[in-house]
This record gives sequence, structure tokens and C-alpha cells, in this order.
Amino acid sequence: MPKAWPPSPRSARQGSQGVDALPATPIRSAPVIRIFAATPFYLQGVGALAHVGAVAARHGRKPGLIIDARVRPLVGDAIRASFAVPPREVAFAGEVTDGNIALLSQEMAGCEVIIGVGGGKALDAAKGVALRIGSPFLSVPTIASNDGPASRGIAIYDDTHQLVRVDQLPSNPVAVIVDSAIIARAPPHFLRAGIGDAIAKTFEAQACARTATRTKQGTTATHAALAIADAAYRLLRTHAEAALASVNRGEHSEALEATIEACILLSALGFENGGLSIAHSVTRGLLRLDGAKERLHGEHVAYGVLVQLVVERRPNATLVEMAAFLTRIGLPISLADLGVRAVTPELIETTAAVILSSPHVRATDRHLTQGDIAAAIRFVETLPARAPRAPESGVTYVISHGAGWTPPRVCPTPGARSG
Repeated sequence: MPKAWPPSPRSARQGSQGVDALPATPIRSAPVIRIFAATPFYLQGVGALAHVGAVAARHGRKPGLIIDARVRPLVGDAIRASFAVPPREVAFAGEVTDGNIALLSQEMAGCEVIIGVGGGKALDAAKGVALRIGSPFLSVPTIASNDGPASRGIAIYDDTHQLVRVDQLPSNPVAVIVDSAIIARAPPHFLRAGIGDAIAKTFEAQACARTATRTKQGTTATHAALAIADAAYRLLRTHAEAALASVNRGEHSEALEATIEACILLSALGFENGGLSIAHSVTRGLLRLDGAKERLHGEHVAYGVLVQLVVERRPNATLVEMAAFLTRIGLPISLADLGVRAVTPELIETTAAVILSSPHVRATDRHLTQGDIAAAIRFVETLPARAPRAPESGVTYVISHGAGWTPPRVCPTPGARSG
């Protein structure tokens, strides 16, 4: 490594004078190390399953295949045909527990690469096996309900489906292979949840960057992570509705390709290198609520985005417009939408207390109390009656700031343009 690394403020400024140019004042603190980590190989498209065997062969001569028992009849033949030599194969249909991972690891003993195929549980079980036996992991998701397929995380549960901990692979999957034709035929609510999970990442990465919160890499957010999280958001706002329409028809489309990439690849890169904040903290509270706890992770996060926007005192126009977008694609904007039957002040307070226990809640500009979070939830609960639709022509949403949590006011303004 050259002795001049890292460069002095002066030498760094001699390059680009763009938006990232260093300030003229001397940097007094020690240099900050930043880390960006990602899967080294991502393959997406119609017919991608035909490449699984060849890609796996790059990482080991003895492959082990752990496949979701429910999708095995749909994709098993195509995946097996991609291998020159049939892999050792196990169907998985249980919970991702330490006991099940131990049993699977015995069956996969000696395998030099582990391939996980299916939804989140099958992939997490395969990740757990790869971690336990020390083999690389190759991810083949058959739904796009979250960004787990491209991440290091492994959600470990007990036999009652209570989350015990989240383990981490030593590195991201060596490859992620996504057959978009399979995603197109999956039930639409999975993709809808993936959109809810991914759309939060730009707001959460921004919060972590503002507060210098440590990411999963143990460092502060990189500029690349912020750009990627924002790219995911922009892709989803442009293509998500058309993508869901094509999935409802069981058809492939370019909008679907863009949405899959945002939900699986860009979302994972954004959160692992950018960090998480309030939106994901909210999921901890929702998992305690009857009705809501049965819903998908991405549906929880979608509601959490709204809570985060309120906590951050974002303009009401931003909040109302986001609620309208989530409504259009069928994501929840209220606790009732999540299946909670009786929303009482007591329920909101106890939920806020659980949310406050999340480590990600600290990625905010100010110290939050249980009352702050409860007030934000109450504010969000006013949205279904006030902002169920997107802004129409001739209508502008007035930004309301000041003390307390005042609901957004909607004022007709002739000739107004939407922002």
C-alpha cells in the first residue's frame, strides 16, 4: 500500500472538485475506514436456472442442493439438468432452527458448495448449513419477497417460530441466480412484499449516513451504498406498478426485471452497506401483534417507512405521497391493513416500547422516546382516512410543521403542480 494512503485533504482536492470534494478545513479526526461488500456474481433473467450447475462448479466439485419442498416439483428438473453430475439433494419444509440445520449439515457433509433454492426459509436453512460445514453458498431464490437471497444474514428461529438470533455468513453468497420467469409465476403478494422491503432502504441509509451509524460491515455508510439504495427506490417508483400488473397476468416484462433487481440485488447492497433505521425497527413491534405477525416482512417494513417519515419530520407531502403509492400497489398504510383488529392507545404504547428496543432505532437525528414513536404511529393511523389516493391535478399537499403531530392538510390550489 503506498505510504501516501489515505491522501491528505489537499492532495484529495487536487482531483475532482465535484460534490464529493473534501472541505478546505483540515480533517482533525483519524481516517475513517469504510467497507463495501457484495455478492461477486449476480445472474438474472428468463431461463437463468439453466446456469446453476455451471456456476456451482466454479466453487466446488461436490455440490449439495437444499431445495424448498414446495417448489421442488416446479424447478427441480430444470436445476438438476444444469449439472453435469447430479448434486446431493435434500428437500426442506421445516423451520430454520439449530436442530434442523444440524440434521441438514449431516446430510450435506463433504459437499464443497451448498446451493439453496426456494423462499426465505429454504435459503436460510441452506445458508446455515454452508456456515456450519464451511462451504461457499449459492443462492437461487424462487420469490422476490425480500433481499435475503443476496445478503449474509441467516434468521434462526425456535420451534414456535420465535426469532432467536440472526447469524451471518463470513461473506455474501458467491453467486445469486434469479430466474425471472419463475418470479413472474409466483403469487403477486410475494413481489409486493419485496417492494415494501426495498423501498425503505434509501430512507434508512440516509438516516445512517446522517448519524454516522455503523452498518453491518462495522463501518459507516459508503457513498456507493447511498447511491444504490436510491437507485432501488427510483426503479421501484418507476416500474413497480407495471411489474405487479405483469405478475398478475403471469407475464414477463422489463418492468418486472427492473423490480426484481431492485428488490433482491440493490436492496441487499443498500442495506448491508448503508444500514437500517426506524422502518426495520418497526417490524419488531409488529411481530408481537395478532394479525400483523402473520404478515410478510416486507409488509411490515412498508408500514415502518411511514413511521420513519413521521419520526424524521419529513414534509407532509412526502408522507402523503408515499402512502398513496403504497396503497396503489396494495401495501399496508395502517395497522388495520396489517390485520390488527382493535387499535387501542394501549396497543400503540406497548408496540412503541418494543420498537424502541430495536438497535436500529438509534439511527436517528435525535434521541427518541417511547412517546415519540407512539405519537408517530398515531399520526400514521390518520392516513387511511385522509390520504388514500395519489394527489390529483389541481391539488397540493401543504407541509405542516410545528409542535405536536398535526395531520397533513389538503388544500385545493388552482393550477398547482405535483412535486
